[in-house]
Amino acid sequence: MSSPCRTSAVLVVFMALAVGVGAEQSTERSCDVIGDESSESQMERALLKKLEPLSQMRFNVTVEKGKTENYVYHFRVCREVNSTSQDFGGLVQTDRQHGRTTVIGRINETQVFNGSDWIMLIYKGGDSYGRHCSGEKRRAVIMISCKRGVTASSFSIISEEREKEQDCFYLFEMDSDVACPAEDSHLSVGSILLITFASLIAVYIIGGFLYQRLVVGAKGMEQFPHFAFWQDLGNLVADGCDFVCRSKPRNAPAAYRGVGDDQLGEESEERDDHLLPM
Repeated sequence: MSSPCRTSAVLVVFMALAVGVGAEQSTERSCDVIGDESSESQMERALLKKLEPLSQMRFNVTVEKGKTENYVYHFRVCREVNSTSQDFGGLVQTDRQHGRTTVIGRINETQVFNGSDWIMLIYKGGDSYGRHCSGEKRRAVIMISCKRGVTASSFSIISEEREKEQDCFYLFEMDSDVACPAEDSHLSVGSILLITFASLIAVYIIGGFLYQRLVVGAKGMEQFPHFAFWQDLGNLVADGCDFVCRSKPRNAPAAYRGVGDDQLGEESEERDDHLLPM
């Protein structure tokens, strides 16, 4: 092989290796639930998938306690805060006074469970305590509460429990609609029938009106489809109501005798007799 060809081949191999390494580095690691992969439950996998829309977001909160403590907490959902450090840190504390960074919890030791309107995300395996909690490893507990219409907001630290001998933790909270239960959008059978019936009536009235006006050439009330039928039907319904709801028989005599036409007629005849000539 000639020298130019050998140089070209080496460059192609080098570029391929560089692209492969870059692609491997750009792939961010995600949450790994504690235990073997085969022991992960379907619920845990479903919850991690539910949290996926928050994975590209970063959350920060600053805490100042007088002049002695000034910290910034950096948090990501199932992603490393600093992927270049390769430390699996999902929640990291930065001391602004001394520039020291402490990993509170790691995404490769994750626990996740939920309730009706909340999701609890726990990162374990953080850096060890010094003088507190018997030197055990730190852990972060993040309570994600349901708030519809909000992708993510109100990330804050609630407390740090470090006065115990063991099981110390940092407690955080935030709001997100990913923790909300699915809305039941199913319609009842009655609602479906009502919507269908109303739609058919609308089609009948509008279509019949257009047909009567444009094809038949009807005007006024005759534009209403089957106007004569509905007019007769209304009269029949009115007669039926009058017959059913009548409080007395149709041929019952009146309860009182008023001044009727027959009486006026009789009186008028008697008066005429007196006016006849003798």
